[in-house]
Amino acid sequence: MRILAIDTALDVCAACVAADDAEAPLSAESLPMERGHAESLLPLIERVIARIEGGFDAIGRVAVTVGPGSYTGLRVGLSAARAIGLATGKPVVGVGTLSALLAPLLADAGDGLIAAAVDARHGAVYVQALGPGDGLAPAHLPVDVAAERLAGHGPVLLAGSGAPLLAAALAERGVTARISGIS
Repeated sequence: MRILAIDTALDVCAACVAADDAEAPLSAESLPMERGHAESLLPLIERVIARIEGGFDAIGRVAVTVGPGSYTGLRVGLSAARAIGLATGKPVVGVGTLSALLAPLLADAGDGLIAAAVDARHGAVYVQALGPGDGLAPAHLPVDVAAERLAGHGPVLLAGSGAPLLAAALAERGVTARISGIS
């Protein structure tokens, strides 16, 4: 199955077409931006779809990030996904931003925790963690509280824009934290 994935939750406007039988996306494009998602998203999707054989007819599903993230960015992404789903008759599914950041880390989890952290500003993060037997459900927490909840669970592999903040708070508690290249 081919999936059109749309992400406008954070400081990027991105889309890709992924296939379950391919290791890399069939087509992808990403534009870093804080504002302007509404003007950029549909032309970006058009370019991504133009690079795959069969166009929109080849898509089996549309996936879109549902947050946490920028309210305006989320609204733009959800609206575009819904419109594409209605126009093509394909189902639309939501993917949590934190879950999307965690997914690539699963293979590198080891014995510790993997955690996704998005900078929520004002000393807080949106955080979710997975690990053997333990974890942390998606939550909006002050950085110190998030670090306290993750401390004591072994080393932590972090991803996301809030990873440096959380890594520093974990280091203060003597917890080894490594930041992944995924943001």
